[in-house]
Amino acid sequence: MIIDCHVHISAFTPGHGHMSDRLMNSIAFRYMRWKFGLAGKDAGTERGLEAKLADVLEGTPEIDAAVILAFDGVHDGDGSLDHANTHLHVTNDYVIELCRRNRKMLFGASVHPYRKDAVAEVERCVKAGAVLMKWLPLTQDIDPSDPRCFPVYEAMAHHGLPLLSHTGWEAALPVRNPRVADPMLLAPALARGVKVIAAHCGTRAIYGQRDYLPEFLRLARDYEHAYGDTSALSLPTRSHAYAAVMEDDVVRNKLVHGSDWPILPIPPGALLGWASAAELLMEDNWLRRDVLVKRRLGFDKDYWERAGKVLRIAG
Repeated sequence: MIIDCHVHISAFTPGHGHMSDRLMNSIAFRYMRWKFGLAGKDAGTERGLEAKLADVLEGTPEIDAAVILAFDGVHDGDGSLDHANTHLHVTNDYVIELCRRNRKMLFGASVHPYRKDAVAEVERCVKAGAVLMKWLPLTQDIDPSDPRCFPVYEAMAHHGLPLLSHTGWEAALPVRNPRVADPMLLAPALARGVKVIAAHCGTRAIYGQRDYLPEFLRLARDYEHAYGDTSALSLPTRSHAYAAVMEDDVVRNKLVHGSDWPILPIPPGALLGWASAAELLMEDNWLRRDVLVKRRLGFDKDYWERAGKVLRIAG
C-alpha cells in the first residue's frame, strides 16, 4: 500500500477550525487560494477545498491513500487554548468526519501535549482511527523534550501511534518558538518507544537559516525507529537533502513518502536535468508531480511502501 503521510487541509467554520487573517493574507496562502480558485473563510470555501483535495487524490493513481492532518492550536502554560497565538487550527473531529467520507483519506490526529486532556484526547483519536500524530513545534510552541510530553509519548507507544513532527525550519506558518527546530529534541519520544517521523529531514526553509540535516542523519542512524519524510524536499531550499539521505544506506532505509500538499513541488533541475524538470512542471496536479519527481530521483519500492508499515493502519 502506497501512502502519502503528509497532506494538509484547512478549515474555517465553528467546530471545524480557524485561520487568522494574518495567515490568510500571507503570500503563500494567497497563492494557494488563487491556484485552487478559493476565496473567503466560510463553509463554501471549506467545501471547495475538500472537493479539490478529493479530486487531486483521485487524479493520483500512484497513491493508494493520504494522511490528512489535523492541526491543534497553541496551548499556554496552564494547558488552555491560546486563541491569540493560534493562526491555524484544524480540529480532530473535522478531519475524522472528512476521512470517513473519502475512501483515500486517513486520519492524522494533532494533540498539543500541554493540553490538560492530552492523554484522553490521544485515546479518543486512536479509537477514531488515527494513523499518526502530527506536531509542528515551531508554530504550536511545543518542545518535544519537555517532560509534559512524556505521558503523551507513553500513550502513543502503548497504541503504536507514530509521531510525525516537523523538524528544521518553517516559512508558510508563523514561528512561535524558534528554539525547537532541532530533530534531536525528539530523542525522548524515541527512548519511550514511539516511532518518530522527522518531517522535512531537519532542513531549512529559507537560505541563510541553520540547516539541521546533519542532526536528522544522526537521529536516523542512532535510533531504530527514527524515520524521516520527504515532504517539501523538492523546494529549492530543501532539495540539497536528497543526495545526503539517498547516499547513506542506513538513512535511505528510513525514508517515508510525504508530499506536504498543497505546498508547491518544484522539480530540482540540478538533480534531474533541466529538460526533465521542465517536463515535470507541466504536471498540474501537485500531488502527482511530487510522486513523479521522486520516481525520477530513483526512490525504490521499499520507500514507497514504508509508510504503510510504519503508520498505525487497522488490519
